[in-house]
Amino acid sequence: MRLSGVRLRVANPQELSAFYGTALGMQVQKDGANWRVGYPGQDADLVLCPGGGGYTHDRAQRYWKIGITVPNVDLAVDHLRSLGVQVGDPQQFLDIGYMAHLSDPQGFVIELLQHDFQSNRPTDAGDANAPFAAACIGQITLRSGDIQAEEAVFMPLGMRLLSVQEVEPYGFDLHFYAFTNEHPPKSDLWSVANREWLWKRPYTTLEIQHIPDASFVSAPDYLGFEVTGLNASLKDAFGDPIHKGI
Repeated sequence: MRLSGVRLRVANPQELSAFYGTALGMQVQKDGANWRVGYPGQDADLVLCPGGGGYTHDRAQRYWKIGITVPNVDLAVDHLRSLGVQVGDPQQFLDIGYMAHLSDPQGFVIELLQHDFQSNRPTDAGDANAPFAAACIGQITLRSGDIQAEEAVFMPLGMRLLSVQEVEPYGFDLHFYAFTNEHPPKSDLWSVANREWLWKRPYTTLEIQHIPDASFVSAPDYLGFEVTGLNASLKDAFGDPIHKGI
């Protein structure tokens, strides 16, 4: 089993795929009426489907973002800005990670997340001429008010909880699930010591931002995620589709 794609409905899949290819170094492939963009390897693709337009990110929505993990966020930001892409300033966010944020031309949020904390990054990390050469789609992030209901769907599929991260000043926890046989270095899943290990995984994790008892609404242009090896499509705890992946 593998988390192999996240589907988003966009106004012009071909045009948007060019942004992901040029700015973020992804491979681009036509897939019927859709366009698939992503990095080579075990991680998920972004599947751009026609019929959307007018997307606006809203914190009340179930879908939040994708996260792209890279060796050096500063180099990635410099590259994007050289292309005229607006990107927030990189920062070490608490003891979670060193990151920066941007939106694609359709308005979908992208997080750039460094393999190492700001203070731990090796001096030779990354390549200024190819800052996305070692990138992967590391996270697909959804929001939930009921983590037990989420686990009742994900765990029977074979997903494993790899990390739980308390973001106390903001009133939520982050829960990371993946199809893997790996175990984090520390058995305590709340341990900060596991986090840089997590940002280096070559596969995509499903990240749940959990705000206890909060209510969220559907994001109309989020069409669910794909799982390769799934016998039949089903729905997650929120009612969004989990598709059979290719």
